[in-house]
Amino acid sequence: MSLLLPLQDKVALITGSSQGISASIAYKLASQGAAVVVNYAHSADKAQAVVEGLKALGRRAVAVKADVSGVEGAKALVEETLKHFGKIDILVLNAGIMGSATLSTLTESFYDAHFNTNVKGPLFLTQAAVPHMPTGGRIIFFSTGLTIQSGITPNYFVYTATKGAVEQLTRVLAKELGQKGITVNAVSPGPTSTELFLKGKPDRLIEGIKHSGPFGKLGDPQDIAEAVAFLVSEGARWVSGSVLRVTGAMIV
Repeated sequence: MSLLLPLQDKVALITGSSQGISASIAYKLASQGAAVVVNYAHSADKAQAVVEGLKALGRRAVAVKADVSGVEGAKALVEETLKHFGKIDILVLNAGIMGSATLSTLTESFYDAHFNTNVKGPLFLTQAAVPHMPTGGRIIFFSTGLTIQSGITPNYFVYTATKGAVEQLTRVLAKELGQKGITVNAVSPGPTSTELFLKGKPDRLIEGIKHSGPFGKLGDPQDIAEAVAFLVSEGARWVSGSVLRVTGAMIV
């Protein structure tokens, strides 16, 4: 007799999961038995490659294109998920953008794009998904270690403001959704070795960042995936309303 995997028969919807941290989360949750919806906005080939990789593990998986920065995209993504799998047990909200602007260079379009993608989208996707989530459901928002880093540079003030909002959504929604038996938490990564993080940074800067922490290295996407796997596990049933800092003590 084969033993059931921890996430057997669970359905995980993961935004922005065609690459980077979210793709690692998709593989991790699938390895524990979950069926996975791989959401993407532009990278169809990358999303399909993740789907094929998950299917190679013997898991059910599907790629769904949806712009999750708005209400209509959020609704469409939920509808497609239900069409394929009939429910949502785990919602991981990691799609986001991180631009650079100081107060003097800030534009309304820059501000709106960041708050729409990083705050409005995750909030309304949660609203659309919750009616289809059973007791024991898990919602994971994504913040950033920059919300508590004293050395943050001024050009990230809008991005950090969006993640501060996400942390407050996590804290307060946990109160409402706990009544439905759904936990709500956020993961807050520090510097992590992804294509997006490394892009445009000279080697000397990367080395400096590595050695700013006690372990002398960047985080790995798998490190973040392991934290998410804990928060969606049965062992985290009493963890809700929390922001889990996954920074390797680089930001404390």
